[in-house]
Amino acid sequence: MAFVVLRQSMSTMQCVLVASADACVSTQMVKFATALSKESIVDIEGVVSLPKEPLKATTQQVEIQVRKIYCINRATPTLPINLEDAARSEAEFGKAEQAGEKLVRVGQDTRLNYRAIDLRTPSNQAVFRIQCQVENKFREYLLSKDFVGIRTPKLIAGSSEGGAAVFKLLYNGQPACLAQSPQLYKQMAICGGFERVFEVGPVFRAENSNTHRHLCEFVGLDAEMEIKEHYFEVCDIIDGLFVSIFKHLTTNCKKELETINGQYPFEPLKYLEKTLKLTYEEGIQMLKEAGTEIEPMGDLNTEAEKKLGQLVREKYGTDFFILYRYPLAVRPFYTMPCYDNPAYSNSFDVFIRGEEIISGAQRIHTPELLAKCGAECGIDVSTISAYIESFSYGAPPHGGFGVGLERVVMLFCALNNIRKTSLFPRDPQRLVP
Repeated sequence: MAFVVLRQSMSTMQCVLVASADACVSTQMVKFATALSKESIVDIEGVVSLPKEPLKATTQQVEIQVRKIYCINRATPTLPINLEDAARSEAEFGKAEQAGEKLVRVGQDTRLNYRAIDLRTPSNQAVFRIQCQVENKFREYLLSKDFVGIRTPKLIAGSSEGGAAVFKLLYNGQPACLAQSPQLYKQMAICGGFERVFEVGPVFRAENSNTHRHLCEFVGLDAEMEIKEHYFEVCDIIDGLFVSIFKHLTTNCKKELETINGQYPFEPLKYLEKTLKLTYEEGIQMLKEAGTEIEPMGDLNTEAEKKLGQLVREKYGTDFFILYRYPLAVRPFYTMPCYDNPAYSNSFDVFIRGEEIISGAQRIHTPELLAKCGAECGIDVSTISAYIESFSYGAPPHGGFGVGLERVVMLFCALNNIRKTSLFPRDPQRLVP
């Protein structure tokens, strides 16, 4: 007799081989099955039967009485990662420690070095299925609101966000760089008569940020739209979009969320039907009253964001909120100043569990002000002349936002590292596999 556990996607099933002339299973077949290395690819033919007791496999109610087994591709006998080790929960490590046992813990770098094996764990299978659902829902919701999907170039002549954090290269002998965002081109699309546009595509940031939430390449979910009366129209789209995403995941991804929770326990995300909006000054005041001093015209650092998220959760009962009217000095050059006080801007950030996931604003739509603000931010205006010129042909008031797909999934599932939500992460230290 031999037992073989099969895995397909997120499910496992126990198979039984019993040497018997009646069952057409020989002793040689049993020996063949027991000699198969873990992670080998096999085809099984057999009869579904009811076991006497529930099994440890995810499919507990039935097992397969094997009649034929074929090895399609035999895995190497010694694997660099044991899948059982890679799939263990913190609870299992805790129990083993109390019992005086020592279990193997697979580190993050080891996982990423052998990503093709690491991705086979149930939690990883679940994470990237949820990521797919987030992307699909992003498209579906915006299409229902009359947005048009577009594609913008990733090879551009100059910085799209300002600063030096760009990957520079030569493009047929000309200096060029990888796009930090589709910002300039989605605005030009608005100037081109598309009232509402969105894009799902790669974003490149040459930041030396070795943190739990930064990557050098990630998937950007970007949108831009005409504004009729107020930039809160953009916030309203974000409100409806993310509440619909959260509801969809909670309702339709129960199995995936339970699987992730089994290895990486987390509390379900708390959110309101109508998303909370606070001014930047109100946020600063909440922090001040809690004993955290912040430069009133500066930006929030990571610790302040975490603290504010905690305060908002305690006071308003939500992990998801919008902070608007940021100081102009901490926003990109194309951000529209507030009409009543140019020290502030018509901009906002959106937070999940005390971490920023979305940055957005109303954009400057007059070429003179745009060129002036770009130069003041240290941008070589000649490299974005086509962008600035497009506003001289008549441009409507507009605004938009950008969000990282990986960060949304990381924070919704309360994972501790964005590398867990990137299929093959690219950070300052990693270019392979």
